[in-house]
Amino acid sequence: MQLTSSHPRTRPISAGHLRAFEAVARHLNFRAAGEELSLTQSAVSRQIQALEDEVGTALFLRHTRAVELTSAGAQLLRATGMALERIDAAVRQIRQSAGRKSVAITTWASFASMWLIPRLEAFQREYPDIDIRIDASDAAVDLTTADVDLALRYAVPQAAPPGAIRLFGEQLTPVASPWLLKEHRLAQVEDLARMTLIEAGDAHRTRHLEWLTWQRWLDLFGSPPSTGQRARGTKAAVAHKLTPQRWLYFNYAHQIVQAALSGQGVALARLPLVADSLTSGALVEPLPHARMDSPLVYWLLVAPRNPMRPEVKAFCDWLQQQAAATREAIGEVPDPDTVDHLD
Repeated sequence: MQLTSSHPRTRPISAGHLRAFEAVARHLNFRAAGEELSLTQSAVSRQIQALEDEVGTALFLRHTRAVELTSAGAQLLRATGMALERIDAAVRQIRQSAGRKSVAITTWASFASMWLIPRLEAFQREYPDIDIRIDASDAAVDLTTADVDLALRYAVPQAAPPGAIRLFGEQLTPVASPWLLKEHRLAQVEDLARMTLIEAGDAHRTRHLEWLTWQRWLDLFGSPPSTGQRARGTKAAVAHKLTPQRWLYFNYAHQIVQAALSGQGVALARLPLVADSLTSGALVEPLPHARMDSPLVYWLLVAPRNPMRPEVKAFCDWLQQQAAATREAIGEVPDPDTVDHLD
């Protein structure tokens, strides 16, 4: 007889008996499982029997003095064990954060590691009672539905959502470790031909991210062609011919900068993200007059929750103060709050 959609075995099983199942499967003993769950052995046995009826097959082989998982039981345990661990972890987190002030931020991994996290200690000193949760992912989340308060994003102005607050713009500049520059002279563009150049491996995939490539920079700052070269092509065509000793490609900006910090080559870096390393001397800008403007901008977005909680407002205000310090460090004027705020 064909089962109808109302048959119990075609519906998801109830979750009530899974805790007893997981305990029995772990101990392979009904009595020990009952002691852990504060239930009698017979109560645990009834729950397992009810679960087996729902599943439609035996989950345990019951011997005189031992219990053994069936293949179906082993399959269910693999799923149940992981699910219960995740549920327990979520409940612990909820209990710990209940009644506490918190701010949840979503941003991409490189920005979190290179700009946001190094500054968080200052906020925590000023607001020790506010918990911070950072969700670092390259996938943009929907702020109307996601469980986050703020988003830090990277886009051209035309793509910025309504209400986005401009933090700072961007320039690209060659950077290298001081140890590398002691060994290899880098005083003009032609010297790059003797170096390893580091750039984003996926920058050529989209029109906007092409601004992060050495090719763009060389088009702008490549050496002027000689008279004979001018007869054969443009400055850009000559710049295209510069071939470095080797290339290194990475997917993320923080990987690119880490490679430069360790002396593996010269990186074309996003100035706002390396400003602190330049100030500390961990990185050097060997060609400071060859900064290339990028159309990409760093934005702050506030989730559409009304009214804004005081802790979220405090973090927004702090972020904008930090952004002002970054604008000053990279020499960005005028203040973008007066010209580029999107309403």
